[in-house]
Amino acid sequence: MKNFFISNNMMHPFHLVSFSPWPIMVSINIMNLAISASWLFTMNNWSPFMISLTSLMISIFQWWRDVIRESSFQGFHSTWVHKGLKVGMILFIISEIMFFISFFWMLLHMALAPSMEIGCLWPPNNILTFNPYSVPLLNTSILISSGISVTWSHHSMLNSLKYESVVSLLITILLGIYFSFIQYMEYWTSSFTIADSVFGSSFFVMTGFHGIHVLIGSMMLMVCWIRLLLNHFSSIHHFGFEAAAWYWHFVDVVWLFLYVLIYWWSY
Repeated sequence: MKNFFISNNMMHPFHLVSFSPWPIMVSINIMNLAISASWLFTMNNWSPFMISLTSLMISIFQWWRDVIRESSFQGFHSTWVHKGLKVGMILFIISEIMFFISFFWMLLHMALAPSMEIGCLWPPNNILTFNPYSVPLLNTSILISSGISVTWSHHSMLNSLKYESVVSLLITILLGIYFSFIQYMEYWTSSFTIADSVFGSSFFVMTGFHGIHVLIGSMMLMVCWIRLLLNHFSSIHHFGFEAAAWYWHFVDVVWLFLYVLIYWWSY
């Protein structure tokens, strides 16, 4: 029976991954992280949250290690596999677009037809919004610059210019970290909270989810930067980096819509 499956695998160009514990481990840890986050918010108990987060990061590291080994060292990621990965990443980004469209739909519904409970005004009374021409504009310029630098890194990789690719990708990562730090300071100095009417809820939920995506994108680019230093990428074999760059451009575009609708239009 074992020989049958081995010979059957050779009859198609696709890569059937071996048995792995990491998908179920990551799923369990994500569930534990969500439960421990509710404990953190309600009882201010950090221990379960930190344990779940550490276990999740370890599981993700092991999973990515296996994927990198399959692609870079075992040669399983053929042309057909690359096509499948590209389609999967495109579908994932489309699902993320639908995710944010639901939030934009909610924001436009409340802003174009504000209810009586908030005084039929948008933004509601007693909400001091951020000046869109100060810190939000700075964050916008940072993300746009990071999109330029990650494109520079991709162009350098296509032309086998490793040094330029390493430097430009490092610039992208630093800009992403700088963006997250500035957003943290913006939250810290905000005059309203997530509990201040529908505007506060929509502001912190939408910018918060975008901030999480920036952190995830930054981690993806960090992994790509390390792999670039270890010569895992070439001019014709670098889809891991390409997928991270697609994700980063998606994050940039979403922020432009957030800036226009939440900061500039609601000012």
